Amino acid sequence: MPIYAIDNLIPVIHPSSYVHPSAEIIGDVIIEAHCYIGPNAVLRGDFGRIYVSENSNIQDCCVLHSFPNKDCYLEPYSHIGHCAVLHGCYIGKNALIGMNAVIMDDVKIGAESIVAASSFVKSSFECDERSMLVGSPAKILRKVTDDEMKWKKQGTEEYVILAKRCNENLKEVTPLNEVQIKRPRFQSSVHTLKK
Repeated sequence: MPIYAIDNLIPVIHPSSYVHPSAEIIGDVIIEAHCYIGPNAVLRGDFGRIYVSENSNIQDCCVLHSFPNKDCYLEPYSHIGHCAVLHGCYIGKNALIGMNAVIMDDVKIGAESIVAASSFVKSSFECDERSMLVGSPAKILRKVTDDEMKWKKQGTEEYVILAKRCNENLKEVTPLNEVQIKRPRFQSSVHTLKK
């Protein structure tokens, strides 16, 4: 797993978190407990600090970076969708950043907010909690509903469990030559836990 120090800034990763071997973690990066960092994600703490609070997930191909003396800060249960780019911003607790969204410098996303896929949130934008942001540039469309927040929390919980699953049994293998009879399927961890 490529973990790099620069100028004696050494990443800190809680042992309960999972970082995929193809992800790159550089410099002043702090990852708290039960986080999931997906394949090809890049957290570059070579200028500003990258802080990922507990139970957060940063999915495949995301990029997190910041300017000098600025932070890219994620509160607990942040959910960062595939290919999102976060630069010097603040993501509130339980917020969801959709796939391919771009969040620029000095943005403050309120707790339990959702940024729609492919949205562009321009520098210094701020929103209250439970905001639904859509578009390029992103605008507040409405408040996030209770059902949407329930759906978001279930998705984030799946990633908390995925970090544990990966630490316990993700391994490199040789592929099979053909599909097995009665090939198993993944069963939702969240729903399994609630039964």
